[in-house]
Amino acid sequence: MQGAVKQCITKELMLTLYGDRRAVISANDYPGLTALRDDAIRRFQELGFPTTKLEAWKHTDLKESFAKEYDVVLKADDAVDVQKVFRCNIPHLDTAIMGQLNGEYVSKDVPLMTLGNGIIMGSLAEAMKKYPALIEAHLGKYADSVTDSFTALNTAFSRDGVFIYVPDNVKSPKPVQIINVIHHDENLFLQSRNLIVLGKNSRLSLVHCDDSYNHQPSFSNVVTEIHLGEHAFMDHYKLQNLNNSSTLISSVYFQLEAAAGLESHYISLNGGLLRNNLRLRFNGPHGNANIYGIYLMDRKQHTDNQVFVDHAFPDCTSGELFKGILDEHSSAVFNGHVLVERNAVRTNAYQSNRNILLTETAKINSKPFLEIYNDDVKCSHGSTTGQLDQDAMYYLRQRGIGEESARMLLMYAYADEVIGKIAIDPLRRRVEDMVKKRLQGELQICEACVLHCNTPENPVEFTIDMTKI
Repeated sequence: MQGAVKQCITKELMLTLYGDRRAVISANDYPGLTALRDDAIRRFQELGFPTTKLEAWKHTDLKESFAKEYDVVLKADDAVDVQKVFRCNIPHLDTAIMGQLNGEYVSKDVPLMTLGNGIIMGSLAEAMKKYPALIEAHLGKYADSVTDSFTALNTAFSRDGVFIYVPDNVKSPKPVQIINVIHHDENLFLQSRNLIVLGKNSRLSLVHCDDSYNHQPSFSNVVTEIHLGEHAFMDHYKLQNLNNSSTLISSVYFQLEAAAGLESHYISLNGGLLRNNLRLRFNGPHGNANIYGIYLMDRKQHTDNQVFVDHAFPDCTSGELFKGILDEHSSAVFNGHVLVERNAVRTNAYQSNRNILLTETAKINSKPFLEIYNDDVKCSHGSTTGQLDQDAMYYLRQRGIGEESARMLLMYAYADEVIGKIAIDPLRRRVEDMVKKRLQGELQICEACVLHCNTPENPVEFTIDMTKI
């Protein structure tokens, strides 16, 4: 990798690197971005990397992740065979594919495309040069670089990522798929930044995949800012299938203007340590957002979902449903925080986190809570943790179903409540197949991303009609 420095990651190293490489990092910046970077690195200097002494990180320890030596990448390799790295063969799934390799946008054609309907798609670094006013109006406006150290670090160091702009009154003719691939022979420490802007009355379906192509350790710090204009709507999917040596800190910041709508789906199938920071703010009345999550962990895998929804305006609705299945020595964290501000009357919000522990060594720390500053609301929250329903197991066994098949049926039926919310039919069918394989212990990373590999010769099928059980 060009401009790589191989060391254990420390606060001191990052500060030194920023000082030494500031000119390289900010070479293509507009003036406001350079100032934003300098402010961010000062905040990172004050905050440092989080430890388990912080309440928000109490159950997620990064010591093992930081103990490895990484190549701190400041510029990716230029020579990339895009055709070999990115390919999509999900039957009947027609998407506009945008590739990210080792933290930077790659393209077989041009780095930034402007379509006939006004949609702009491509490299964020190129968009900074070609559309600086558009980028400056949104970049850094929604992400929290003041209290979140990883966002501050990303703001200081990130040089590229994906940029999507959908103008007013335009509906994207097909879903957009971001394939974020980590593939290298060295341990990589990566920082990438994505910016997605939807104008008034616009619509977009976005499928964002995080994948590994080998078993090399990596540490990714990814920040995505998404702005939905008035009456805009986004159908958003975040799919994660990384190796057991990977660490991913994914921070997604949604800003919803008046009457905007969001359906967001988080599907975590594999990963050594996954941390999903999701921050959503209603910045106008009559907004609606539903957030769904499913996580399937085994071995010593760890996933941490931190969801914060800020009801800052009246008449908005939000819903959260996260479900997990934890096996062996895996662990998970769910922290759901709904803030209802003083003037956010007639708010309707609910949270639910449900978990199944398949072993005595698996564990979950769940903390859904509400912070409400007015009385005119309808809000609820809940969390459940348990094992597979033994009465349901008995019912299935009495009908001649073997124990393993019965377990599979119950686990899949449990996960299907979230999977069934996927609105893109070909994607839902492929995710269904992946979840079945994952529950059978057959889904791991391979030479090609499992989301985009050829249809398996022997697809996983249940021979029992579950709708009749």
